Amino acid sequence: MTPHPDVESEAALKRVFGLRTLIIYGVGDILGAGIYAVVGKIAGFSGSMVWASFLIAMIVAALTALSYAELGSRLPKSGGVAYFIHEAFRTEWLSMLVGWLMFCTCLVSMATLSLAFAGYLNAFAPVIPSWAIVLALFAGLAWVNFRGMQESSAVNIVCTTLEVSGLIIVILVSAAYLVGGSAAPTPVPPATAVGLSAILQGAALAFYAFVGFEDIVNVAEEVKNPERNVPRAILIALAIAGCIYILVSWLATQVLSPAELSASTAPLLDVVRRAQPNFPELIFTVIALFAVLNTALLNFVTASRLMFGMAREELIPAWFGKLHPDRLTPYRTFLVILPIAILLALSGTIQFLAQTTATLILVLFVLVNLSLVAIKRREPENSGFQVPWVIPVLAIISNLILVTFASQASHLLSLAFATVGLILIGLNRAIARPQKSSL
Repeated sequence: MTPHPDVESEAALKRVFGLRTLIIYGVGDILGAGIYAVVGKIAGFSGSMVWASFLIAMIVAALTALSYAELGSRLPKSGGVAYFIHEAFRTEWLSMLVGWLMFCTCLVSMATLSLAFAGYLNAFAPVIPSWAIVLALFAGLAWVNFRGMQESSAVNIVCTTLEVSGLIIVILVSAAYLVGGSAAPTPVPPATAVGLSAILQGAALAFYAFVGFEDIVNVAEEVKNPERNVPRAILIALAIAGCIYILVSWLATQVLSPAELSASTAPLLDVVRRAQPNFPELIFTVIALFAVLNTALLNFVTASRLMFGMAREELIPAWFGKLHPDRLTPYRTFLVILPIAILLALSGTIQFLAQTTATLILVLFVLVNLSLVAIKRREPENSGFQVPWVIPVLAIISNLILVTFASQASHLLSLAFATVGLILIGLNRAIARPQKSSL
């Protein structure tokens, strides 16, 4: 959505991020629940070539990351995708549609993560119905979000530390298993040949795990020397996270067969169980649950703020733009966010919802790269970081290729979200036009 600066935003934000701290911020943002949730489902497509799906997804993400790096260098301000779109095309309705699609992406991602949360908890405590876990999770997220950003940020710091430690545990116990640890290795069945189409289907799903690098741009106004440090941080953080994902996914298929991974509702927990049976299951389950909880919370916070912004822009009723008098949080947005996210979670699957999330994000990234093309055409010279024209063009093509390998159902749901957004924008413009003419 088009940014409208207020008095507070006009004041300069404190520049607290150096290159090292910005890289840590970016790695923590990328390394999240994605791999905990979807690595098994990716194995269902690409078999033992899961690592190749992650590699392709990383390359596609890297192309867009390069575009983000130049955009972040040219426009070192908070605002992200909607700000880039606005600066490139100066089209109000398109900026509003981008804000709407970002909001929908958060809702579908929340639903995806709630199912992953239920899967890991069920693997440890199978007596609790999945629907009850989903409802309890959303109730907890709503409470933390209602309390305010101070509590949300505290939970985020704890969860980020835990989710990274969980991936380190997977790497260490799997490596020990493969070099002849205390447990006798269980042979993994020989891999069958996997075609390029299957690997690309897996890559379309693996892309979900790479979301987060673009958030580095959103803190550009708080970065020291942003023209230099934002591009470097984006690329280094993406490379670190990608290497960890590739290593974890390769090790997982060496410990469990692709069929076992695909059938698991808690894939990384099952990897740890096989690789190190004596490792306390409760510890890793708690780590996985907090990893999923962290990303779900960030999505909820983002969705509520996006909806609050849409209400302030009068795209939806202004009633949703009211803050709680004591907590100063946009609590009324919960009345829309929670029912939709719960409905998606109770009616969909992890694979379908993750593919829909990835599809929406890939479409947004296509728009980001188009923005860079438009800006480079209008202003060819840039004193900061620059990439050749071929980079955003290749990014557009590669993003569209991955979109085609997502499921048809995910295409239809994404199209439905876009259609609803266009209808809301059309209604908003139709209502606003007579009001302006009467003034």
